[in-house]
This record gives sequence, structure tokens and C-alpha cells, in this order.
Amino acid sequence: MSIKIKEIRNDFPILSQLNRGKPLAYLDNAASSQKPKCVIDALSKYYKKQNSNVHRGVYALAEEAENEYRMARQTIANWLNVESEEIIFVRGATEALNLVAQSFSKKYLIKGDSVILSQMEHHANIVPWQMIAEEKGLRVKVAPINHDGSLNRKELSNLLSDETSKVLSLCHISNSLGTINPIEEIISEAHEHGVHVVVDGAQSVPHTILDLKKMDCDFFAFSGHKVFGPMGIGVLYGKKELLAEMPPYQGGGDMIDQVSFNGTTFAPHPQRFEAGTPNVAGAIGLATALRYLKGHDLSALAEYESTLLHYAQSGLKEIPGLTIHGTTKDKAAVISFSIEEVHPYDLSTLLDSEGIAIRTGHHCCQPLMEVLGVQSTARASFAFYNTLEEAERFVTAVKKSVEILK
Repeated sequence: MSIKIKEIRNDFPILSQLNRGKPLAYLDNAASSQKPKCVIDALSKYYKKQNSNVHRGVYALAEEAENEYRMARQTIANWLNVESEEIIFVRGATEALNLVAQSFSKKYLIKGDSVILSQMEHHANIVPWQMIAEEKGLRVKVAPINHDGSLNRKELSNLLSDETSKVLSLCHISNSLGTINPIEEIISEAHEHGVHVVVDGAQSVPHTILDLKKMDCDFFAFSGHKVFGPMGIGVLYGKKELLAEMPPYQGGGDMIDQVSFNGTTFAPHPQRFEAGTPNVAGAIGLATALRYLKGHDLSALAEYESTLLHYAQSGLKEIPGLTIHGTTKDKAAVISFSIEEVHPYDLSTLLDSEGIAIRTGHHCCQPLMEVLGVQSTARASFAFYNTLEEAERFVTAVKKSVEILK
């Protein structure tokens, strides 16, 4: 394994700045990633030289914007190994999951059907299903997790075999625990029972090599800002045969075929699900971020992130009273932890004074926090632009903070 960490860090302008007078150690990548200069430049170029609304413009500027927008969709489709017509642009994974919950359920689910979730889900993969369940008389069932944060496969299998089960909506990687679910195995088992699978891929796209054709999920959602792209843009992938039968999620411009006061007909997918003015700059920025990643050895980056994870975890385990939540053997570079008699907010504040940025709170996983028996945790999450020196600073700062706070 060999990555040129100094060159990589030079690609990310924000990493060179100071935080509270100390070198910034940004360890909050599960919340949002930093952006390489090429993404920033792509956004600037669009607004300086290409800015125009897409669809129906026949002048040169509009045609150029339309072409860039179309190429962005194709770039993302190629990255995921799917067809461009199966890529729907949304604001982020949250909107993508809401879209599936509403539109898929209205077409395919009836009163008494069940949707399966897991205890490790983000609120964005819980609340939309609760909302549509209340509206349509569906049931929401929950697969438990094991003590190490892994999914209880036996209990999940029992839920999948229930004849009322129609949808499984599951995170690929837990944003709080770092647990990597064996998603292909789970999808295969679900399909054996006729259960459709929605994958929340917000945490997996930045850290894993994906082939959605091979994965065989029915839907896959992710956010641009977690994969080194802009905020306000995301993607929903859906199998075209399912999208073709699903009703629109929102109404407005560009999602229609014909409109009259006697009724409206709708455009085919993906346009049917993209009402209103699209985030053209965001789509271009996201495609640029994926092209940036393609220029690196993704396996080497993942191995390096694993090195950072294990280095930091080993140091934290030396601290008396510290519990790491999520201890599966193979996990993403996320460490959620709690310390006896130390409030996560106080810890984060002291780390901030050392230039170290981590996240505290329930991480939009309140049901999971209840399972863990805590109200909140501290969370450090790494990306390939972080360094071993930053991991060491983090561990040292936690030890120092514990001495102050206890």
C-alpha cells in the first residue's frame, strides 16, 4: 500500500488552515467531507462561465449547461455501474429515502404490509417509513443488533420470511457504529422472499468500491457532500422497471409531459422525479468529485483509512472507563465512544481547543442510542486525507481531556 498523503492533502485547501490557533485535524467526515480544489474550481467555473437553466434552452450557454448536466448524470451512473436513466438527482440521501418511501409505497404497498428497518438506522431511514406507514396502514418492524454492533442475521431472517414483509430499508454502513453490513448477502436473502431492498449508501460511497448491478439492490441513496462533493445534491438509484411504475414524488416544472386543467401526464423517469429547477452546479460538482476519486487507488485508500482506524482505536482502549460502541472486526473508519463521568460535549469542546474537530450527540440515531444505553456519544470519523499524526493528536488530546474533566 502506498498513497501520497502530502499530495492528497494539498488537494484540499481547507486542511491547511488553523483551528483555534492549532493545525486543523478534521475528524468529522461521517457528517460531511471536505472538498478537493477541483470540485471548488468546477463550481466556480459553472457560475462564472456556464450558468444557465437546463432543458429547452436553445442558446449556446444553455446548451453547454445542459451538456455538462447530462454528462454528470452519466459519470455517476458509470461510477455505480448502472444506466443513466436510473439516476435521479435529489438534494441528498434524506430526500432520496423520502422519495422511495412515498412513491414506492403508494404504488406497491397495501394496508397490512410490513417494512423492515434495523436498530442502527439514521433517522432519515426511519421517519419517512413511519410517516407512510401511518398514512397507509403499514407496519414497521425492526431487526435488532448484536452486542458488537453487527446486525442480528437470525432475527433479520425471521422478519424476511414473514409473508407480510415487502421492503427492507437498511444502511450499508452505520454512520454511528461504523458497522459494514454484508449487503449483497442480505439482498440475496431478501429477494428469495420477494422483499425489495432499499440501501442507505450515504456512508459507503466515500469509502468502498460499488457495483450496484452486482449488489442487486432495488434502490440506493447517497449524498454528494459526504463523498467530497457539494452540499445540496444527492442521488437516488432505482431499478428502471420499478421507477417506470412509480408515481411522481413532487409536482412542478420539467417532470411533466402535458399539462391541462383537465389533467396532467408525466415525463418518464428520471425526469418524472425531478420537479423544478435542478441543482446543475451540484451535479457537476458531484461528478467532479467522483472523477477525482477515480484518479486514486481506491483499495489503497480504504486500507489506509483502516490503518488510521485501528491506530486510533488502540490508543483509546488504553483509557480507563472508555467504551467504544461498534466493535465488529471489519468496520468503516468511524469510532463512537463514551467515557464514564465525561460528557461528550465537554470532551468535544476541549478537543476543539486543540484544533481537533469531532462530532458529539446522538448522530441522528436516537433509537440506537437507546439500545446502547446512552444519550449521546463522541464520534471521530476518518477520511483518506487524514494522517497518523492527526490520529495520534486525537488520542493524546482525549487522554489529556479526561484528566481535566474527571
